[in-house]
Amino acid sequence: MGAAVAREGGAQEGGARDSVDSMAWRVKACSACHGDQGRATADGYFPRLAGKPAGYLFQQLQNFRDGRRSHPQMAHLLAYLSDDYLREMAGYFAQRQVPYPPPARTRVSAQELAQGQALVLHGDAARGLPACVACHGAAMTGVLPAVPGLLGLSRDYLNSQLGAWQTGQRHAQAPDCMADIARKLSVAEVAAVAGWLAAQTVPHGGQPATQLPRPAPLTCAGMAQTSHGEGR
Repeated sequence: MGAAVAREGGAQEGGARDSVDSMAWRVKACSACHGDQGRATADGYFPRLAGKPAGYLFQQLQNFRDGRRSHPQMAHLLAYLSDDYLREMAGYFAQRQVPYPPPARTRVSAQELAQGQALVLHGDAARGLPACVACHGAAMTGVLPAVPGLLGLSRDYLNSQLGAWQTGQRHAQAPDCMADIARKLSVAEVAAVAGWLAAQTVPHGGQPATQLPRPAPLTCAGMAQTSHGEGR
């Protein structure tokens, strides 16, 4: 972590005592959409940042800045920020440990939930669709250093991001595994996966796993440093 985050350490989160030379002060603009300390807001269209793997957050900040993700406001905010600064921002939000709210009630049929659960936990080998848990961790809370969790996100957000990968509005550095996976899903399957994930309670306080229990089934740019072993 950089000096700015270190200076922030004793500041009262979100309060008047935040130093103007602290990262807590500098990222206050983020709270308008992502909530205090990056905990997300109730509207569901902007994801939680708090506690996400720092490597993942850094990659996404780069993607917004460099045009791989399309969002004019984010691109404008990040246009002139260096990689070092983006790393510091990512580290700040990764260290925020704030409780997750219970999942919002959603109108999803039992059949749709079962379909979503099957795809998340088992995938579809016949179509080359890996299970979500194979890369995002058995608890689906992500894997250090750069694989995000899938729980604690709204159905609307999950739907929109899978759709963005399908249409090319969102993409990552090659090889872009999520784009390939999303394009194999039907509209109904996207809705089922998003509905089931959004209905789950976040375990372990949302803490990402330190490693995957076995090698990931795909080679993806964002997973280059992810290890596997016996850990959660």
